[in-house]
Amino acid sequence: MIRVCSTEDVPKGTAISADVDGTEIAVVHGEDGNFYAVHDECSHAAVALSEGEVEGCTLECWLHGSRFDLRTGEPTGLPATEPVPVYPVEVRDGDIYVSLTPSNGVTR
Repeated sequence: MIRVCSTEDVPKGTAISADVDGTEIAVVHGEDGNFYAVHDECSHAAVALSEGEVEGCTLECWLHGSRFDLRTGEPTGLPATEPVPVYPVEVRDGDIYVSLTPSNGVTR
């Protein structure tokens, strides 16, 4: 697990972009209070998901409105049809740690 940032860096209902050993990750504080990490690129168009809107446990791409489930990486709204990689997250002592091995088996 690699330390990415402090929990205070990601207010509830927001996402930030982080470069973790050369992999662009969107770290998201879901509206359910949990932290998530997904590959920071929409599977439909090569734009940063971290610039999108957090709604519940989904992250919406700002360009075409594709939505991704933060728990599974699966698209829940068109035009995206391919899932994005989801990375395991641990919160320890107020810091967010991410593993670069996708928990959903999706590679970029």
